[in-house]
Amino acid sequence: MASVLYRLAVPRCSLLRSLTVPRWETQRLKHPGLHRDATKLLAGENRSLAACSRADSRSQHTAVEVSVEVDLKRLEGQDKGIVEVLMCRHRARNALGHTFVSQMRELVSTLSHDSAVRVVIFRSLVPGVFCAGADLKERALMDNSESDLFVQSLRSLMSQIAVLPTPTVAAMDGVALGGGLELALACDLRTASTSAQMGLIETTRGLLPGAGGSQRLPRMVGVTLAKELIFTGRRVGGQTALELGLVNRAVEQNQSGDAAYKEALALAREILPQAPFAVRMAKEAINRGVEVDIGSAMAIERLCYARVIPTRDRQEGMAAFIEKRQPRYTGE
Repeated sequence: MASVLYRLAVPRCSLLRSLTVPRWETQRLKHPGLHRDATKLLAGENRSLAACSRADSRSQHTAVEVSVEVDLKRLEGQDKGIVEVLMCRHRARNALGHTFVSQMRELVSTLSHDSAVRVVIFRSLVPGVFCAGADLKERALMDNSESDLFVQSLRSLMSQIAVLPTPTVAAMDGVALGGGLELALACDLRTASTSAQMGLIETTRGLLPGAGGSQRLPRMVGVTLAKELIFTGRRVGGQTALELGLVNRAVEQNQSGDAAYKEALALAREILPQAPFAVRMAKEAINRGVEVDIGSAMAIERLCYARVIPTRDRQEGMAAFIEKRQPRYTGE
């Protein structure tokens, strides 16, 4: 069903979408990001959207329009297990506004409990932009207390992304500034086009990175370099970002403007054949281990390793090696 909605959405998935839903669902859909409740309702009948619409109309249902700023696409075939988070707030260049953040939080929460997901790619459908950062028009209408609460919600979102159990890849095919770069920093891996521009520019606006950037960037590139980048608010291109260790791969932009996405997809395809539970445990061991001393980190590694030993995938990996064939992992 998500693939159907995606086809309706691309390339302008931020346009208002009309869904026909029962009157008792109307109040739930007024909350930004809850359009997927209606999607699940329709999907349960395994019918087309048009068929559902006609049937619901006969039942005196009410139409509700919902703005979609973040959506999901689940790949199929050989890429089954790869899920794309699509950022498509076209008019505001994927700025981090209330609706955008609410929908992103909902989708990330869904992915965190989905065992079928093996790799998540965060990408933009807005040409030349990954995420432009804070929605300054919305922020200008907030008082100090409201602004603080909203930044707390941003920080919480980035933490949600960081603790997703599966590997995550940010595909930066354009500008990633402020909160946009903080979103990418919350991912495990990053690809960028050489033409992309990124930076934590908050000090140029009288602020500091408040959604995890002041903590994640030093852990990634080192304290001294992170201070220089944050103190100056400097923007760097994709190639420089690669040299600094800010991204994993940098590629020349192509005519369709999605070179970083294609590189992210290639990276996801390298991860996809590996044992899913082993990859999850490796991520947990690394993420938890880097925050503590080496002795404690070794204990964390031991615990994660112990959880892998009794799995069917480990037995399959050993059997495939002995039988000289490709393993067939199930995530069990």
